[in-house]
Amino acid sequence: MSELVVEGLRAGVAGLEILRGVDLEVRSGEVHAVMGPNGSGKSTLSHVIAGRPGYEVTGGSVRLDGVELLGRPAWERARAGLFLALQYPIEVPGVTMVQALGESLRAAGRDPGEVGALIASEASAVGLDEAFLSRPLNVDLSGGERKRNEIVQMGVLGPRIAVLDEIDSGLDVDALRAVSRRVAEMAAHGGVGVLAITHYQRLLSELPVTRVHVLQAGRVVQTGGPELAFELERTGYAAYGAEGAA
Repeated sequence: MSELVVEGLRAGVAGLEILRGVDLEVRSGEVHAVMGPNGSGKSTLSHVIAGRPGYEVTGGSVRLDGVELLGRPAWERARAGLFLALQYPIEVPGVTMVQALGESLRAAGRDPGEVGALIASEASAVGLDEAFLSRPLNVDLSGGERKRNEIVQMGVLGPRIAVLDEIDSGLDVDALRAVSRRVAEMAAHGGVGVLAITHYQRLLSELPVTRVHVLQAGRVVQTGGPELAFELERTGYAAYGAEGAA
């Protein structure tokens, strides 16, 4: 059983405080959604948890299975079992998916010779053409293909906790269904804890969630069950001090 515990997390960038005391917990097999309007701190939360450079953490704690992650570089957090699916996956010219994930498996003490079969299986699960996998990582892929590619990587690596930053953006209905189904399988049968950051209830129509957290002005202001997402879709974020439903 793994557990990601975020307590009193405060962080910002360029002297601007964005996260103002975030608290949440995600355990193995659970799927949590973080929703909120633009500017509420959702992507900042994912970046700070994963250790992206450029953010200043001024307080709080981020622990994975009791181990403090703050202060550790991103690669150490990944090796500890944390995975981040990027909102805007970047191109990596000259490096194929097989090479990148092969090195990741080797660093984790696993057999890199397994990577080809694992990638093929995961690509099939999300409907990604295997022809894309021989290209340099994400080069010449559409936005939706890059998002499927992120879930392929997640499936191959088998993290303890996965943070998905707007994995639904850029996906059509069929792709959203395939990606959501694979994420749900990894949570239910692989024991992965999932923190899914999203603007829209449409992701949660396909991805069963355990808890929904509303992030507003850098704080979690409401937590509830899946029904909370449907309420937000109907009423927006006005009740939490924001206008509209961004």
